[in-house]
Amino acid sequence: MNQKTLIITLGALAVAINVIAGTVIGSLKIPFLFLDTIGTIFISVIFGPYWGALVGVLTNLVLGVTKSYTSIPFALVNAIVGLVVGFISIKRGYNLGNSIVAGIILGILCPAVGTVIAIGVFGGLTGGAQDIAVLWLKQAGSSVFASAFLPRLFDNLIDKILSAVLIYYVIKSIPQSLLKRPNFKQATKGATHEAK
Repeated sequence: MNQKTLIITLGALAVAINVIAGTVIGSLKIPFLFLDTIGTIFISVIFGPYWGALVGVLTNLVLGVTKSYTSIPFALVNAIVGLVVGFISIKRGYNLGNSIVAGIILGILCPAVGTVIAIGVFGGLTGGAQDIAVLWLKQAGSSVFASAFLPRLFDNLIDKILSAVLIYYVIKSIPQSLLKRPNFKQATKGATHEAK
């Protein structure tokens, strides 16, 4: 299997994992978890930020068709996940510490961008469980941004840190010989070091 075929195959699988995990977690209404970016994170670490961003965008387009059209504008958020994790992996490696740092960055950046989209496109309400907290905060006198951002911040911090760390352990357990990417060693240098 050549490199491009491998990327396309794993990318399609990553989109499917994002969609299935996000849909299952959403239907089970598990608090503080989405797991709809784990495929994006995986591809970003292995193949870099741009492939990760593409997986993120495609995930939300699929969710827009299969789940709700409200997922489509948030493709930008999923693309940001791919870019942040991909660039961290290239520059610093994807060890346990860097996976936690990536999770914290995403846990703040994603709800910030998501809030702007939610307010700009949907007036702050997107039909999700967070809408209850958004309405409560608005009635309590918070600004529209704060009302839409704060409920998303807490959920995203937990979800993105757990997702980033989970993928670290997944990648650590995969033999590097199976992932024939020339600079994969660099991207996981912390992981391979800790695995010894």
